Amino acid sequence: MNTALLSLGTNQGNKVENLNNALQKINKIGQITHVSSVYQTPPWGFKSEDFYNIALSVNTTLLAKDLIDELLKIEQELGRVRNHQTTGYTARPLDIDIIFFNDEIIQTKKLEIPHPRMQDRRFVLIPLLEIAPNHYHPTLKTSLSQLLENCKDDSTIVKTNQTLIF
Repeated sequence: MNTALLSLGTNQGNKVENLNNALQKINKIGQITHVSSVYQTPPWGFKSEDFYNIALSVNTTLLAKDLIDELLKIEQELGRVRNHQTTGYTARPLDIDIIFFNDEIIQTKKLEIPHPRMQDRRFVLIPLLEIAPNHYHPTLKTSLSQLLENCKDDSTIVKTNQTLIF
């Protein structure tokens, strides 16, 4: 059994519904064991509506390369359209990133684990710390709390009272 720590974000449409639908679909490819609170966060790197972000832990029999394929399908099923002509970040109904996969270090054209920019993003670190406070970054050789302490992102991250059902 493999354990993946994922980051999910949405800033288009019904954000709570988007997250609930994603959780239901992810639960079909593995067993979700932990889900963070829902955090409202400003867009990072572009102007748009605020995001709702969560982190979750899922146990799965899938390998990382197969998990990313399934997660990309879920994004597409829930309305994500990837335009490879566009550079930079854009608004989207759903974004799912694999942040950690076991303690593996994976460097392929399609997949980098640990996520290469997670340590720069409070919207990833804060929800992740909620569900995996003792997790250790295998390449940076530091704790998530230390990564948050050193993070230069000064975005305001607000825990909402939104409840997810999956």
